[in-house]
Amino acid sequence: MNLIGYSDTEVLLKAFIEYGTNVLNKLNGIFSFAIWNSKSKELYLVRDQFGIKPLYYTVIDNTIVFASEVKALLCFPKVEVSIDKQGICELFGLGPAHTPGVGIFKNIHELKPAHFLVFNKSGIHVERYWKLESKEHKDSFGKTCETIRDLLEDSISKQLVSDVPICTMLSGGLDSSIITAYASNYYKSKGLPRLDTFSVDYVDNDKNFVKSDFQPNSDNYYIDIMRKKFDTNHHQIVIDTPELANSLEEAMVARDFPRNG
Repeated sequence: MNLIGYSDTEVLLKAFIEYGTNVLNKLNGIFSFAIWNSKSKELYLVRDQFGIKPLYYTVIDNTIVFASEVKALLCFPKVEVSIDKQGICELFGLGPAHTPGVGIFKNIHELKPAHFLVFNKSGIHVERYWKLESKEHKDSFGKTCETIRDLLEDSISKQLVSDVPICTMLSGGLDSSIITAYASNYYKSKGLPRLDTFSVDYVDNDKNFVKSDFQPNSDNYYIDIMRKKFDTNHHQIVIDTPELANSLEEAMVARDFPRNG
C-alpha cells in the first residue's frame, strides 16, 4: 500500500500498518481512534495515555458498537437505556468522579486511559500499553523549574496546531493564565492575529464578592491583568441565574452524564 499524506490520520494509519500496537508508545498527544484490520478481521480501539479523548463501547449480539459519546451508542436500535446498581453507585457514591472504565448505563463501558481493545471472533481483549512510573527526583530547584517550563511550552504548542480558529478560556486562575501566556506568545511569534480569550461571569458577581486570605481579589482582577499583558482579543460572557438554570438540562445532555471535567 502506498500512502502519501501529511494529516494526522494518514500518518497514524501508515504508522499502525508499519508497527502495529507498538506504535502506541511512539505517540505524543491526545487521541482515541479505531482501526479495522481487514486481513485478520480484527477491530482495534485505542485511547490516549491520560484519557483526554473519550471512547465508549458496548457489545450487542456479538456486534461491538463504539463512539466518542454515550448518546451516540444510545442511537443504536438494540442498545437498552437502563441504569443498574453499579450505575447508581457511580452517580451518588462517587460523583462527580467515576470509576475508570465504568459507564453509568448498563452494559456501556468506557475504554480506560492508556489501554487498547481488540475485538475479533474470539471476543474482546483489552490490554494496557502505558503506565506512569514514579522515580526519584534528583534535579535542583532551578533545573526542575526549567524542565517544567520546557514541558509546558512543548505541550501547549502542540495543541495550537489546528485547522480551525484557536481560543483559550481565561478564568484568572493559574492554569488558564499559563496556557493563555504561552498561546499568545506563540501567536505573536508566528505573526498570527491576536489570540481570542473567553471568560464567564455571573451578574452582580463583583458586587457581591467578599475578599478573603484565600482569594483577595475577584477573578476579573486577574483576567484584566492577563488580557492587557498579552494583548488578547478578550470576550466576557455574563450570565444570570435563570439563564444558568435553563441551560442545565442542555449541558447534561451534552455531557451524557454527571462526571468530572
